[in-house]
Amino acid sequence: MFRFDVRPSLSQNLLKHICKEKFLCPGERVGVAVSGGADSVALLLLLLELREKLGIVLSVVHFNHNLRGKASEADEKFVARLAARHTLEFHWGSAQVGHKAKKERANVEDAARRARYDYFRGLIESGKLDRIAVAHTADDQAETVLAHLMRGTGVAGLGGIHPVAGGIIRPLLSVRRKELRRFLKGKEQAWREDLTNQDTKRTRARIRKKLLPLLEKHFQPSIVEHLSTLAELAREDEAYFESAVEQQVETAVRRNAGEARISIQELLWLPQGKALNAETAEYTEAAEKKTAALAISKRLVRRIVEEVKKRPGQLGAPHVDSVLELAREGQPGSCITIPGGVEVRKERGEIVFHATMEAETKDSGGQARNYEYNIDMPNGEKGIEIVEIGCVFRFRVIDWPRQRGETSMHGTVLDRDRLRFPLVLRNWRPGDRLRPLGHRSAHKLKSLLNKKHISRWERAGWPVLMSGDTLVWTRGLPIAAEFVADERTRTGMVIVEEQL
Repeated sequence: MFRFDVRPSLSQNLLKHICKEKFLCPGERVGVAVSGGADSVALLLLLLELREKLGIVLSVVHFNHNLRGKASEADEKFVARLAARHTLEFHWGSAQVGHKAKKERANVEDAARRARYDYFRGLIESGKLDRIAVAHTADDQAETVLAHLMRGTGVAGLGGIHPVAGGIIRPLLSVRRKELRRFLKGKEQAWREDLTNQDTKRTRARIRKKLLPLLEKHFQPSIVEHLSTLAELAREDEAYFESAVEQQVETAVRRNAGEARISIQELLWLPQGKALNAETAEYTEAAEKKTAALAISKRLVRRIVEEVKKRPGQLGAPHVDSVLELAREGQPGSCITIPGGVEVRKERGEIVFHATMEAETKDSGGQARNYEYNIDMPNGEKGIEIVEIGCVFRFRVIDWPRQRGETSMHGTVLDRDRLRFPLVLRNWRPGDRLRPLGHRSAHKLKSLLNKKHISRWERAGWPVLMSGDTLVWTRGLPIAAEFVADERTRTGMVIVEEQL
């Protein structure tokens, strides 16, 4: 008696999965990212079998990281021959990733991934391809989730590798690596082995070669499938939280020239109208007991840091907790530094996220935002846009006191006839001095700003207006006494500051 295997084939299962998830549309140009390894070669052959049913146009994409010398060159030639054998267009890119990682002081694997995906995105953005299929498997997903767990992560990290990210699709996330190798052997198709994947000095290789086999043998034979399911459930939960975070970011975060600010009340989701102090500590405790609120607070921190940071840096759960601890119990003016070159400080009911460069962090005077503009307008109006601090300053000459009422609620007024043109609008500098109205003598501007509790980060780019060598006006302080419009004034100059 003959027995027929009626189980669906790997390609049939893949077709069903692609259609269900709507990964691809008929007519799309799809590049298959092929490194030469078994998984990516199997993905290429599977999509070749399915391309007519899917109605797609296939090509091959390869990126050479130049990390393994002649072996990298051999991988590239192997993939090029594979593309030629199937008469597929071949897209090729390369980078000296080792040099790049050393220059950036970055992890080599992270640098390689960024370079590879930058190339992929370039192919899509240029219009050469609509989608790029990448061969991550269920095993890759399990390894990623375990790696994130060991590093310390939240629900977002548990989500592991996402099936779709922009134009990148990963249709094999539910397929085991061993299934793909069986498929290739049945096709008598060779592949390339990357020996660095066997190097157990690397965390990922140790997880693959030691930890997962140990868990499968001694604890749970289906650990890979369970971790993949966990990742899927985590992504569903994360999608819900992300929608809530998106709304909060839009309404609560204020941005200005490399900074993002959010009130402590909005960051911690405290009840409206309740201050954060010892007398109302019960509200903080109650808010923290609300799991959803705390989860959104943590995601707010991650989202803001991702938006602000200027260089790579991995934000772990302890970093997020330290920001929330700063918000709850930190002293005003205190700050912490977190990965990505971001300083987080507490200021008068707000948490401020500030992207720093090395030069800025060394400069206690905050002179990172330098600018200088001449203003030569004895009459009329003029607007000066200061992109360095995200402001527009508008200057208008008026008759005084006939138009005095127009200025009572709309800006500062100087006596124009006592000014020396051209005026200079620039950032403050150490040594600047001002004699505000009501003071007998001039004071260092730094001391005056300190008394106003203006932190050194806020002072970076702080605007001042100079008449010759005399400081006549600065934001947040009274006008210099000798330039204030009074009963002797015939012509005034109004200064109005607006946000860009």
